[in-house]
Amino acid sequence: MNERKILDKKLLLALQLVDSGCSYAAQKDIDSAISCFKQSIGHEPTPEAYTYWGWMLSMKEQLSEAIELCKKAIAIDPDFGNPYNDIGSYLMRLGKMDEAMAWLEMAKLSKRYAYRHYPHINLGRIYFEKGWLNQAIKEFESSLQFDPENDEIKGILRDLHQSIH
Repeated sequence: MNERKILDKKLLLALQLVDSGCSYAAQKDIDSAISCFKQSIGHEPTPEAYTYWGWMLSMKEQLSEAIELCKKAIAIDPDFGNPYNDIGSYLMRLGKMDEAMAWLEMAKLSKRYAYRHYPHINLGRIYFEKGWLNQAIKEFESSLQFDPENDEIKGILRDLHQSIH
């Protein structure tokens, strides 16, 4: 029982540091955010800390390192959707669209993911770039199931429908 309390304390501290890191990220203080995420992992590695640390590195254009951190997050919790989408978006930035598509499809299937519209939007962008307009429309429409008030996507869909007809 004592060991359980120690683990719970370590996890609680780790999650508090993740929250602090997210606060720094919101203030665009990337280095402080990274420091919090690293400290968090030192207490208890979590998929959130690895994923958000990767996100901060992506802001510094350190995309290969960000991808590796997301893979560590997936190793801890394969059901956490954020790192799959993040890897997909980093690969998109690297121009590796076909590789990105596989990761985005995995993000769509993940069990634990609050931002389910992102992989659909990212896939829609890839399909649009490839000229696969019907698939792009399908993905953008799917994104609206999870984010129905997204005016940007509604505008993109309007434009796509007009260009097809």
